[in-house]
Amino acid sequence: MHAAKVTAFHFTDPGCPWAYSARPAHARLAWRFGDQIDWRLVLIGLSEHASEYEARGLTPGRAAAGMPRFQARFGMPFSVHVKSRVAATGRGCRAIVAVRQLDPTLEDAALRALQLMQFTTSGLLDSDEDLQLALSTVSGVDAREVIARIDDPDVVAAYRADRALARSAEGSATHVQGRHAKADGRVRYTAPSVIFERADGARIEVGGFQPFEAYDTALANLDTSLERRPPPASALEVLEAFPDGGTTAEVAAVLRPSDLEEKDRAAARQELIALAGDGLVRCEPVGGDAVWLLPRPDERPPKALGEARRVA
Repeated sequence: MHAAKVTAFHFTDPGCPWAYSARPAHARLAWRFGDQIDWRLVLIGLSEHASEYEARGLTPGRAAAGMPRFQARFGMPFSVHVKSRVAATGRGCRAIVAVRQLDPTLEDAALRALQLMQFTTSGLLDSDEDLQLALSTVSGVDAREVIARIDDPDVVAAYRADRALARSAEGSATHVQGRHAKADGRVRYTAPSVIFERADGARIEVGGFQPFEAYDTALANLDTSLERRPPPASALEVLEAFPDGGTTAEVAAVLRPSDLEEKDRAAARQELIALAGDGLVRCEPVGGDAVWLLPRPDERPPKALGEARRVA
């Protein structure tokens, strides 16, 4: 275990497909640097009312039509669900803030659950029923309590603080690079912008959607003392490090033997399927792909089988 040396302020929103598509790069970061980085979510709040999207001409059909391009390019699972209507994202953001206040260690798992709901199901980010159903899949989260707290003054205040921070990009590196957006007359950080900050206040921004190498280069320039964990030997080793599991694209990103080689989603998928066949991995199909997890305690195969697979 290492003490955190860098804080990462991650600007995100469960309704942003770019933020969702960055999960493989972030998984590789989490593997390489572990607890040397303290991740803090900053919820952007892309929209408070569905009418904001409707005014821009966004329809459920147009939204669904763009999803296959993201999956083809970045590999995260998407489903072409033409939802019943467009939905605002603010309520989903507040649900994540409520999870943070109850247990900060679960906020990223809550974000992931809402992203999976948004991009692989017909669920709506402004429906309390849909939010509760999605959050009920997160171990340790009392989804009913979270939904009951969404409108609490302390949750609303914390969410507004996040939104204000997200709209403070004026004059920043993200602004200079043109990776910002304009919102409410202010310059906003786009998802999934990350600001890496040392304890002495030194910081580097990685604005908007960027490849893994941009994050790694920023961290190398910010703190040369960070230890870099070597790539894992197997997909099983990846899942043992990520109790909430991973999609094929996330596992493949972590498995890259070096930063000079592209991730091999096909090879990762074949390895994961073989592990599932041996009972060493659990497969939960989503959006034409899957979330891969370790089996539940009552589903684990005999120890000998697991050891045999590891050395095969």
